[in-house]
Amino acid sequence: MFEKSFITDCEGPLTLNDNAFEISAHFIENGGELFKILSLYDDYLADVVKKENYKVGNTLKFILPFFVCENLKNNDLVDFSRNNIYAVRDSKFLLSYLKKAMNIYIVSTSYGQYIKAVCDYMDVPFKNTFYTNVDVDALKLNDDEIKKVNEFKDLILKNPDDYELFEDIFYNQIPEMEIYEKIKEINVVGGEGKKLAIDEIIKRDNIDIDNMLYIGDSITDVQPLAFARRNNGISISFNGNEYPLKVAEIAIVSPSAVATTLIANIYAENDKNNVLNFIEDYNSFDDFEKLFDDYNVDLDIKEKFFNVFENEDYPLIQIVSEENFDSILKVSKEMRNNIRGQDIGELG
Repeated sequence: MFEKSFITDCEGPLTLNDNAFEISAHFIENGGELFKILSLYDDYLADVVKKENYKVGNTLKFILPFFVCENLKNNDLVDFSRNNIYAVRDSKFLLSYLKKAMNIYIVSTSYGQYIKAVCDYMDVPFKNTFYTNVDVDALKLNDDEIKKVNEFKDLILKNPDDYELFEDIFYNQIPEMEIYEKIKEINVVGGEGKKLAIDEIIKRDNIDIDNMLYIGDSITDVQPLAFARRNNGISISFNGNEYPLKVAEIAIVSPSAVATTLIANIYAENDKNNVLNFIEDYNSFDDFEKLFDDYNVDLDIKEKFFNVFENEDYPLIQIVSEENFDSILKVSKEMRNNIRGQDIGELG
C-alpha cells in the first residue's frame, strides 16, 4: 500500500472508447444518433435544470429499454467490449509505472462488462474499479412494451430537442413498465457517484485526503475533480471538454498518456507544490533535458517522453486560469475530437 492514490476515469484518460455509445451504434438501428440525443438530454438535466438528486451519466439508464428491444444480453456486451478496446497511446506504460508508485483505481460511469474487459487488457485488478453495474439479462419487456419503446425511439429521433417529450417518456411512461423496477435500482457511477467512490477509496487505503490525484475528461468527472482540488489533491483534465476544465487545476492536452505518467511520477515522489512548480517551469524552460533532471524524473519516463514526442510538439501541461481557459479549451477539444473521433469527442 502506497501513501498516495491515483484515481482515473477510464474512457478518455485510458481508452478512446465511449463503450455505451458504441454498443448503441452497433446493435440498434440509428442507435448512435439516439444515444447522442439522450446524452445531450442527460447534460441538460444535470447542468441546466440541475434536477434534484440527479446523477449525471443517466444516459446509461435511458438507453437500456432500447437494448432490451434488440434482445441484447450480458454476453453481447462482454464480447463487444473485449473486441473493441481502443487504448490511449501509452496508457499501458502509465499503468505499468503506477503499479510501482501509487495505489491505482479506475472510477468510471461505464458498464461493468466494459470495465472488466479493460482491466483484463490493461492488467489492472478488477477489484480496484468502480463502475455502473447493469445486469442486462434481468431486464424484460413484453411485446406491447417493445412496440411502445420502439415508438419512443422514433419520436426521440424525430424530435431531438423536445425535452418535454423526453420528460414524459422517461419519467412518466417508462416508470409504468415493470422494467423500471430494475432500472431505478441501478446506481450510475457518475458525478456524485464518482465522488462517493473516492470517499470509499480514501477509507480503504487509509490515506490522507490530500494524497490523491484524480484525472478525468467529461461532465461525469466534475464532482470528483472539484473534490480533489478542494482538498489540496491533484486535479487534472485530460483532453477534457468545458465541464472538467472549469473545475480542474491542471490541464493536459496530449495524444499520449506519457504526459500523465510524467506528472504522476513527480507527484509520487514529491508533494503538490513540486508538481505546480514543475508545470510552471515546463512552460518557461528551454532545456527540457535539464528540467527533467532537476526534478529527478524517472529515467524510463524521461526516455519514453522524448521518444514519443521526438517528431511532435510537446504536450500542453498548464495550470488552468481565467486568462488561459479559452485557449486551453480550444486545443483540448481539438485533441479530444482528433483522437477519439467527433461523435465520441462531442459527447458530454
